[in-house]
Amino acid sequence: MVRAGLTTERVVAAAADLADSIGFDQVTLSAVARGFGVKDASLYGHVGGLQDLRTRVALLAAGEFADRLSEAVAGRAGRDALVGFAYAYREFALEHPGRYQATQMRIDPEVAQQSSAFRRTVSTIYGMMRAYRLTEPALTDAVRMLRSTLHGFSDLEADGAFRAARDVEASWERTVEALHTVLEHWPAEPAAERNATADEEDETKGDGHAHRHADD
Repeated sequence: MVRAGLTTERVVAAAADLADSIGFDQVTLSAVARGFGVKDASLYGHVGGLQDLRTRVALLAAGEFADRLSEAVAGRAGRDALVGFAYAYREFALEHPGRYQATQMRIDPEVAQQSSAFRRTVSTIYGMMRAYRLTEPALTDAVRMLRSTLHGFSDLEADGAFRAARDVEASWERTVEALHTVLEHWPAEPAAERNATADEEDETKGDGHAHRHADD
């Protein structure tokens, strides 16, 4: 029986809030049900089980994350866009640790394709990177470096892993500035790799790049 007052949206939002409080991996149907003062069975009219609940939380979080990032770069370009993007990324990860962890969850590709959240995030990242005038494969390499740096810094900071006397905020500012410098002066590829890449592009020409950046 579907309990009056409960909706899928309320259940998922409550699970996301709980994830921010106790960690995404610790979210269970029982924990969410207790928050509503109901039995676990009452949730099954709204979600299909724990995996379905976590997937829905991941999609919700991905949408909120995409909104935060796109708002941060709107009307900006180059270094300003990078700074806005980086700060929005870190703030979301620190303010919503459970939601952020949920965005790292592996989701069934078919389910992910039904949501615009991931596509909007990718579009925001590559749109921001356009000012650096990088072409493939350097563009994908640069995006991977950017994401790895922001994720690593935010994750370590959230875990309290920065114990040196140096002010964390000062280190963050230098990190973002370093990213901008590296992106502006991206190293050229070795000639052999350049030729190999050109051959690969010739072989795949015409495929519409349907799966481009699938891992990013």
